[in-house]
Amino acid sequence: MKVLPDESVPRRLASFFPEPLTLRTVQEMGWAGTPNGLLLSRAAAENFKALVTVDRGIEHQQNISALPISIIIMLAPRNRLAELQPLVPKVVSLLSVCLEKRIYHVT
Repeated sequence: MKVLPDESVPRRLASFFPEPLTLRTVQEMGWAGTPNGLLLSRAAAENFKALVTVDRGIEHQQNISALPISIIIMLAPRNRLAELQPLVPKVVSLLSVCLEKRIYHVT
């Protein structure tokens, strides 16, 4: 399953996700600086199943009923690897079920 960590997620966090998940960062895809709506469309076109982000504002910027892929928001006090890494197992567990095209919160 292809998963896209957003620019707001530390790149090193990708190493904590197990196979068979395939994580490609926004930077690796050449999409740095892309607005969220366009980013979601591009991700869907490249067969990504979910965007993983820490951007809490994304759910207020998107038309929830028309999402092209799932969005998983990691809710941590700060955007630091040490605080996000404990949330990875919960994200992986969520990715292991059939995701609907909606927003999920992981705490």
